[in-house]
Amino acid sequence: MQQGIPATPASFANMGVALFDFFDVTPTALWLEDYSQLRALFDRWRAEGVADLRRFLLDDPRRVAECSACIRVLRVNQQTLALYGAKSFDELSAHLGDVLRDDMFDAHVEELEQMWSGQTSFRSKSVNYTLDGRRMDILLKGVILPGHEAQWDRVLVAIDDITPLEDARRRAHASEQYARGLFEHAPVSLWIENFSTIKELLEELRMQGIVDFRTFTDVHPEFVERCMSEIDVLDVNHYTLDMFRAPDKPTLLGRLPDVFRDNMRGHFREQLLDLWDGRLFQQREVVNYALDGNELNVHMQFSVFPGHEEKWDLVLLALTDITARKKAEAYLEYLGKHDVLTKLKNRSFYVDELNRLARKGPFPVSAIIADLDQLKQVNDQLGHAAGDALLRRAGEVLAKATQKPHQTARIGGDEFVVLMPGSDERDAEIVIDSIAKLTELNNQFYSGPTLSFSLGYATCREGSRIEEMLREADAAMYEAKRRRNEHGDSSAATAVR
Repeated sequence: MQQGIPATPASFANMGVALFDFFDVTPTALWLEDYSQLRALFDRWRAEGVADLRRFLLDDPRRVAECSACIRVLRVNQQTLALYGAKSFDELSAHLGDVLRDDMFDAHVEELEQMWSGQTSFRSKSVNYTLDGRRMDILLKGVILPGHEAQWDRVLVAIDDITPLEDARRRAHASEQYARGLFEHAPVSLWIENFSTIKELLEELRMQGIVDFRTFTDVHPEFVERCMSEIDVLDVNHYTLDMFRAPDKPTLLGRLPDVFRDNMRGHFREQLLDLWDGRLFQQREVVNYALDGNELNVHMQFSVFPGHEEKWDLVLLALTDITARKKAEAYLEYLGKHDVLTKLKNRSFYVDELNRLARKGPFPVSAIIADLDQLKQVNDQLGHAAGDALLRRAGEVLAKATQKPHQTARIGGDEFVVLMPGSDERDAEIVIDSIAKLTELNNQFYSGPTLSFSLGYATCREGSRIEEMLREADAAMYEAKRRRNEHGDSSAATAVR
């Protein structure tokens, strides 16, 4: 429907009064138009070899205006005048340039394409303007009246104002775009998942009479694996790709078994236990894996979307990467039980372990007390940096000489203790021999001050006091040091029981 030259009332003389009455009172905006000049223009273009009308029009948009100029408005009904705010046909005709403007181009090209292809009817969504400037979204439907298919000289066009509908659609689209923007650009990993199959599996167990789900998963860990394999990830956001080291969504979604594995199984089992008990919102710390193989500690918030509680077919997971925090916590825990310089356990651990052994054993318990020889002289003569280096070497030797459940702790500046639960004198002698051999190798590898230990050991059997055993081992260590000093013993490790 485009601007043209209005026809005279005489052109309707042969159409009948009843028809015009019906036309005028129809509660839909109707336009009667003459497309015959457009038909002639199309015939000329076809003769000139035009085959693709859209490309032809887009190559020179002035051709669209040429098409519009070929269309003549013959008549409009009263609903049309009311819709556009016109008092008369003449007023509307005089202002068609204000009514048909701006963003009609694409819709008009679509209409022209439909008629070019031989259709006798066409439709499109477009934009018109009322005479007071109000923008209207319209649904345009046109049809060539029967008997006029050859000339296109009578085309009936119906206009519906769909502005409220389009406004609602635009608001919904804007809301969707806003929600999509929040999802895609949120500074946290977001996953939308479908848990409906997992719900069905849980319901099948209930139908089978399973009541104690925890015991069931203890006996059937493969059920947890099955549920993990049924996690259906629908979408993830951009932050997730960065967090899991994925180049794009298809790559991440195609490698989910690399993400959900190993240490995640225990956490997922707890998640299933909560779901079994009806807890549809959950928070917990879990383990996932990035695609580069690195372990990710994450804080997970799990929630079934409102309205989807019956099927669990829409679930939101928010994952916060807490790997750095967990590493910091682990390091703080390490510092609480380890000596930073030697990497051995510290005195705090030693005291706690003594109390545990005194209560629970297992007996016999043996202890080796080792004193690092000549540390004060090295500090005084070569400086504390040299002394620290010697302590680090002592830590290397003692760490390699002992294996779990044995534990070695630095309990003083130059004093160390090896605690050996479930070990007797023979076991202690084996460790002392290992310390001597490793000390010799260490001295061959390092230049500088000689590393040597004075060692004493003792064993406590059930019913005896561990404190007494430690006093015996300490006394034996001092006896070994006295012998070294008196006799000038140059061995790497001097031991006394």
